[in-house]
Amino acid sequence: MTIPGSVESVEPVVRTAAGAVRGRAEDGLTVFRGIPFAEPPVGEGRFAAPRPARPWDGIRDAYVFGPPPPQDLAVAGPAGALPQGDDWLTVNVWTPEPDPAARRPVMVWIYGGAYKLGHSGSPGYDARRIAADGDLVVVTLNYRLGMEGFAHIEGAPANRGLLDQVAALEWVRDNIAAFGGDPGRVTVFGESAGAGSVAALLAMPSAAGLFGRAIAQSVPGTFFSPELARDLGTALAAEAGLRPTVADLGTVPPEQLVKAGQALAPKMPGRVDRWGQAAPTVTPYAPVVDGEVLPVMPWRALASGASREVDLVVGHNRDENRLFSMMAGKLGSIGEERAGAALRLYAPGGEAAYREAFPGASANDLYERVQTDWLFGMPSLHLAEAHVAGGGRAHVYELTWPAPAVGGALGACHALDVPLLFGTFGADLGILFFDGAEPSPEALALSDRFRSSWTAFARTGDPGWPAYDTERRLVQVLDAEPVVAPYPGETSRRLWEDHEFTPLPLVGRGV
Repeated sequence: MTIPGSVESVEPVVRTAAGAVRGRAEDGLTVFRGIPFAEPPVGEGRFAAPRPARPWDGIRDAYVFGPPPPQDLAVAGPAGALPQGDDWLTVNVWTPEPDPAARRPVMVWIYGGAYKLGHSGSPGYDARRIAADGDLVVVTLNYRLGMEGFAHIEGAPANRGLLDQVAALEWVRDNIAAFGGDPGRVTVFGESAGAGSVAALLAMPSAAGLFGRAIAQSVPGTFFSPELARDLGTALAAEAGLRPTVADLGTVPPEQLVKAGQALAPKMPGRVDRWGQAAPTVTPYAPVVDGEVLPVMPWRALASGASREVDLVVGHNRDENRLFSMMAGKLGSIGEERAGAALRLYAPGGEAAYREAFPGASANDLYERVQTDWLFGMPSLHLAEAHVAGGGRAHVYELTWPAPAVGGALGACHALDVPLLFGTFGADLGILFFDGAEPSPEALALSDRFRSSWTAFARTGDPGWPAYDTERRLVQVLDAEPVVAPYPGETSRRLWEDHEFTPLPLVGRGV
């Protein structure tokens, strides 16, 4: 309920199950930041499943984002440094009106970052435009990352970061009505690792019934087998001079475990013989198909009819991998040796299949194509096809509009959809993609298109283009002039059509 009063008319107070919180009026919305949805995962709760937040007395000011979870990079919020502390598991709410009678649709954002980076207080995830333009309630959340959230640790449940997301969705179910949201109309949406999380949630029994619609932007196909997760967990702990157990790892601060991950990552490309396709990703974390928290791969779960009642929007960007090539200082300069190695490691049908399918393509272009297809493009398309096969409804998109930066050389690269969706061109990667300049009218129009489609889907289940089927294969192509057309990556689709995304295995043993 909203507590009336002269002060609260400017700074509304809402009562949650754990206690009252006071938000702030901002730009025609009311915003609540840093609301705990679970106890800090420290002490006895470290490496455990999340526990409900402890009730508090009085009114808690919800003015600032909660501390970010421990991660690889130092992070800051809109006004500089974020609060420090261990109260990582918090949510933030943007609402047009904290009135229980409003019953607006709810969108819940899950950030990406390779399961080792990210926080909901990032300026790039400022949800005011989505909430205002769509006249709906937006929730963003923090979840545990890296070793705290995803490493295999003996004595700890798998996929703790995913369990945090489920706990946040349970908080939404139990509390969002007081903020003006409808707990019966919840859409989860996420990008990159956030999209991988959305895919996992669709397959997790513990998440069933917590949302009715889902948007997955650039779904990574990287899910680990228990054997690979166990081996990487042992290697991570060894970097800290410890065993991969709750007893050992619980004796050191989280920052030390972050450093262990940072130490292992650059060694991974040299261990293709042991860690296979996971090795060049330099990311030792991913959801684990453990048989319990995540019983099976999302693609198999959806094909069998899991979550068939959940409407899905899923898609990817045409040139996903170019962002990573640029970050490695290799944009446009990949040679035959590296391209051949990538084709042999990732291409279904082997190196020759890609070279025959793309005659005349340069080594650089073949490298970019197979990396994009393997990591994001085909996992995203196959998720839609699995959902349709299982009796669900899916809408597919592909972003083909190129980022203005670097003379357009980045193309429609990974994460370009995030500033377009949120309208945060001057924050985070948006600064890189748009050269710190004011967005063009073309960019603003595409940004509006993203938000209107996403929020229409949250309201009605229809993003504004036809559902995907395996006959016409119509998708929304998002460019300067968006069009509905057959899936643009038909050549890649045919190369991958018989491929099944399975948990990445441990391919070698020994020292």
